[in-house]
Amino acid sequence: MNITSGIIPKPQKVVIFGVEGIGKTTFASQFPDPLFIDTEDSTLYLNVNRFDKPTSWEMLLQQVEYVKTNKPCKTLVIDTMDWAEELCKQHLMQKNGWNAIDATGYGARYVALAGEIGGLLNKLSEVIEAGINVVITAHAWLRKKEEPDEMGAYDRYELKLEKKTAPLVKEWADMVLFANYKTLILTDEKTNSKKATGGQRVMYTTHRPTWDAKNRLGLPDELPFDYSQIEQAFMKATTPVAPPVSEPIQPATPQAKATDQEVGPVPPKQPDPVPQPDPAPEYSEDIPDVIPQSVADLMKINHVTSDEITQVIYQGGFMPADTPLENIPADLWKYLATNWDNTLKFLKNKIRK
Repeated sequence: MNITSGIIPKPQKVVIFGVEGIGKTTFASQFPDPLFIDTEDSTLYLNVNRFDKPTSWEMLLQQVEYVKTNKPCKTLVIDTMDWAEELCKQHLMQKNGWNAIDATGYGARYVALAGEIGGLLNKLSEVIEAGINVVITAHAWLRKKEEPDEMGAYDRYELKLEKKTAPLVKEWADMVLFANYKTLILTDEKTNSKKATGGQRVMYTTHRPTWDAKNRLGLPDELPFDYSQIEQAFMKATTPVAPPVSEPIQPATPQAKATDQEVGPVPPKQPDPVPQPDPAPEYSEDIPDVIPQSVADLMKINHVTSDEITQVIYQGGFMPADTPLENIPADLWKYLATNWDNTLKFLKNKIRK
């Protein structure tokens, strides 16, 4: 058995949640080399790298898979998780023919939702194992908290997620930061009237009864809401320390005899260049407007042509071979999008063979 000791640096799993408009996206954009999966167009006014806005749950999962495989960044940001959860709800409703996620079923639908979100978190853990930080942003909302052994109830800030999925996200994270405006209440001694002032943006890094937060970096309980406040601790936790390199002692060599012609140092032989693979061809297919955007986005990611998706429909026995695309029912398009992995398998095994 192998026993190790000491601090082992690794990529971090960070959740940032806070009230509306406090600057969660800007904060996330300051992590090392970020790449955004922007589910609500929050980054349009920031100079950052971003994927196309995901229009389906399958598209979002494929973007995460792309980051794990190709490592195009140092930090993957999902902005925001509550909008990603909405994509997941739409996916489950279309896949199972549900009219709503909160209908009857004794909680089975929320269990299915938690299962999908858990699958996403597993994929994000694989991104961590690939050496890439993951940052998730989310909105905050107030919920009434009632303790069984306490008198009364109190308001508490929580992740704006469903009750079965919020704990999964919190437990998955190494660090949960809660951002809010700090308001001071001043009391006039003469009139005993109270006045609110301040509005400083702060972040809380440890748990309190009125909010969720945690960290493993030894951060102070409260800090100004600015990335520079955690940057040093974050980099220390994620950057491996290179071991000192000792130069080998060279044995003394006999002095060469002087010659009439001085010979200069021989330059080291340069290694042969490593051949680079040809870049993948750009996707130039002009997708007809009759194909829904959710399917078109998945086609672009996987370089599926209109003719290929048509052959999937025909050879899969979904529609007669002479059916024009404009006559394909909306339910069939939804089925292909929500079962995209199976669509790709059929394409590769039956059409591209």
